[in-house]
Amino acid sequence: MRITRIETIESATYPNLIWVRLHTDDGLIGLGETFFGPAPVAAYVHQTVAPYLLGQDPRAVERHWRTLSGSMSHRAMGAEARGLSAIDIALWDLFGQSVGLPIYQCLGGPVRERIRLYNTCAGYGYNIYKSAKPGSRFAASWGMGEHQGPYEDLVKWQQEGRAGDLARGLLEMGISAMKIWPFDQFADETGGQHITPSQIEQGLAPFRQIREAVGMQMEIAVELHSRWNLQSAIRIAEALEEIEPLWYEDPIRMDNAAALAEFAAKTRVPTTASETLSSRYAFRELLEEKAVGIVMLDPGWVGGISEARRIAALAEAYHRPFAPHDCTGPVVYTVGTHLCLATPNAMIQEGVRAYYHGWYRDVVTELPSIERGYVAAPAGPGLGTKLQPDFLEREGVTVRVSAA
Repeated sequence: MRITRIETIESATYPNLIWVRLHTDDGLIGLGETFFGPAPVAAYVHQTVAPYLLGQDPRAVERHWRTLSGSMSHRAMGAEARGLSAIDIALWDLFGQSVGLPIYQCLGGPVRERIRLYNTCAGYGYNIYKSAKPGSRFAASWGMGEHQGPYEDLVKWQQEGRAGDLARGLLEMGISAMKIWPFDQFADETGGQHITPSQIEQGLAPFRQIREAVGMQMEIAVELHSRWNLQSAIRIAEALEEIEPLWYEDPIRMDNAAALAEFAAKTRVPTTASETLSSRYAFRELLEEKAVGIVMLDPGWVGGISEARRIAALAEAYHRPFAPHDCTGPVVYTVGTHLCLATPNAMIQEGVRAYYHGWYRDVVTELPSIERGYVAAPAGPGLGTKLQPDFLEREGVTVRVSAA
């Protein structure tokens, strides 16, 4: 088996995403995906990856990963890391297809049949249909009001008094964990250097509404998006203690493990970090510094399936669970479920119901199955999903090709 053609696919409808397809001489097509900066990712794939990978046997996944990662910075999350992630996912998809098994079977088989799902309470347009310009307020990327539907959850928890109704609705679907980020709006005012008591009270409001509506039936994860300095993040965490959160996610920038460890030591709530890191070396430092309680990684940013499984194993050595990130695209979401099924220390899988009941279905043929708050990977070989048959012919879709 040899790789004969490499495609990168961009869509004006989903301008933050890029897909990679690897074609082989026996007709198999492997699919990969990553998020942010499609143009430089495409340049990396065609200028750096294609000259090496064309003509190669795709099943030598580990050799290809090590060759392509050899010149990359282990801390970078630039175009090279994202491009490598998408390529690695596509290689694993081909591997699974070549042996007729889903990826989770190729990773050693399932340790569980399904994994618990939590709902990131974004909406249909969140971070997908448009990009915030540099220097704009954070809310500019939220996409509120761009698209309508029953799962515009971002609007629900932001509107006064509706967070409790949102929690009740999730519980009715069997989903008993959710994530919100009501403090982000205040970081715009000072660049995250200070938060006032009044702003803290405003940020606490939706959490209190959820607790008043459903009590402790709902676990609530707190997303902080690395927007605060250390002291402000600690003040927010102290104020939230009464809520009994599931975790605090990315409270500060991930550029100082000692500072993150100081934050973690100030609270009994687990610190979760970080989708913004790539490679096991960055995660090793956080674990050594006792800065992280739950390891979160994004398979589309961290180096693909190959590096994600190594990081998960590293976390297990420190008795830490891992939780895959997804608020990006349907392929990465699918990859996360495969990893969770095959990895002993998987804790929970992220999902956005506005995505998997909405635009994800516009892009791919199959999605992980959800039942009463649990999710399972597709049963087909490889990823178990493909791009929709007409996707490449749609208006606004651009395909760039390198061929042997």
